[in-house]
Amino acid sequence: MGGGEKMKLFHGTDTRIEHPSCLAGRDNLDFGKGFYTTLLQEHAEKWARQVAFNNRTYTPKVNIYNFDKEKAVSEFRYLHFPKYDEAWMDFIVASRLGERPWEKFDFIEGGIANDRVIDTIRLYMYGDMEKATALKRLAEHQPNHQMAFLNQTLVDKYLTFVGTIEL
Repeated sequence: MGGGEKMKLFHGTDTRIEHPSCLAGRDNLDFGKGFYTTLLQEHAEKWARQVAFNNRTYTPKVNIYNFDKEKAVSEFRYLHFPKYDEAWMDFIVASRLGERPWEKFDFIEGGIANDRVIDTIRLYMYGDMEKATALKRLAEHQPNHQMAFLNQTLVDKYLTFVGTIEL
C-alpha cells in the first residue's frame, strides 16, 4: 500500500457508527476488547445479520471505513498474524483464557477463530487435543480476516467513516 492508499474496512452491526469506540466488546475476544473490522464485506454482512437478530432490531447495517494502515503502522504498535499458526493459536488461547496478551498492541490483524476453527481451539484449550494435531488441523484452513482496533487515538486519527449500507 504505497502512495497514501487507504484500506477499505467493514464493520457489521445493527447501528450506524460514525465514531467507533475501542471500549466496545468483551475482553476475552480473539484480539481483546476493541473495535473489530474486516476487509471482507460478506463477512461483515453476515455478522450484521447475526447482531440485528440477536438484538431483535432486525436492522442489519454494514459501516464502511477507510484506514491509513501505512501511517498507522509507522506510529502505533501493530501485530499481524498472516496465517493460522502456533503464534496465532497461542495468542487466541491466551486471550480466551483472560491473559490479555493484546494489551501490548494498538491494533491487531489476523484470522478469526470462527466456526471453522473454534472446535480445534477448544479441544486444544481443554487438553483434549495435542498442540501438533491442532496446528495440523488449523493449517488446513485459509484464514478469514479481522482487524481489531484497541487504541482510541489510532481510531480517531486514521480510521475514517465513509458510510453505512442497510441490508
